Amino acid sequence: MRPQDDSPPPRVPPIDVALVRRLIATQFPRWADLPVRPVAVGGWDNRTFHLGDAMTVRLPSAVGYVPQVDKEHRWLPVLAPRLPLTVPTPVARGEPGEGYPFPWSVHRWIDGETARVDRIGDLNGFARTLAGFLAALHRPEPAAGPPAGAHSSFRGASLMTYDAETRRAIEALGDRIPVGTVTEIWATALRFTWSGPPVWFHGDVAWGNLLVREGRLAAVIDFGCCGVGDPACDLAVAWTLLSGASRSAFRAALAVDDGTWARGRGWVLWKALITLDNPDPVRAAEARHMLDAVCTEYAESVAR
Repeated sequence: MRPQDDSPPPRVPPIDVALVRRLIATQFPRWADLPVRPVAVGGWDNRTFHLGDAMTVRLPSAVGYVPQVDKEHRWLPVLAPRLPLTVPTPVARGEPGEGYPFPWSVHRWIDGETARVDRIGDLNGFARTLAGFLAALHRPEPAAGPPAGAHSSFRGASLMTYDAETRRAIEALGDRIPVGTVTEIWATALRFTWSGPPVWFHGDVAWGNLLVREGRLAAVIDFGCCGVGDPACDLAVAWTLLSGASRSAFRAALAVDDGTWARGRGWVLWKALITLDNPDPVRAAEARHMLDAVCTEYAESVAR
């Protein structure tokens, strides 16, 4: 069960260019003359801004994302040398101030475009490169890496964390979804548990956190949900970005067993069900795409 916190959340002022300029001017005056502007894809957990041409400023948008700041500063330098692609480099840690109640961070800017399908030259090759990155990441951690929990939005933990929420969503959506198939997919995912040692996971392997240059995967960003636990959550990209041959190439290159694959499918199903009624039509369409992809792939796997 997720712990409940009934205390009122801190008031967060508008997270905008003006706020970032004030924070930089008061805490890092050596950068006060650098221009500040929003990045094109600013994120949800954090609001991200360019600081000059070589850095970014990331500010948590709510109290639940605050632990990600210190986690990234502590662990990204540990992870980076063992990974085959570029990952963010923390430069500085900011303190609460100017009415903003949370710590925040400055990272080095990484050039690249977010990984939309139309920007990827060879989707099968992209899938294999991503699998290689995750294979390097998904290794047992001999040191005391952060166990999956609230800081990772329970990515890397048991899917049972979201069982009640998923079943409520299935009931609420009713005949707008294939209830029988969806219930079966969820039950199948819950039948399998991670029995290996805890390994590092990214926690949010999504198109917006994968950067391409000249059509090839070049960097993986936003490790705010990372931790150690079950790596199945990192397979979600197989249904959100990949499809058909590229999905098969990804699974083969990563050598994923049936149980881990089923749990990965479960993570996508949960996310699709709880966002299908999102008032943002783009996010709702993404949820419908995820739901359709999961149901179609599951039906194909059962037929084989």
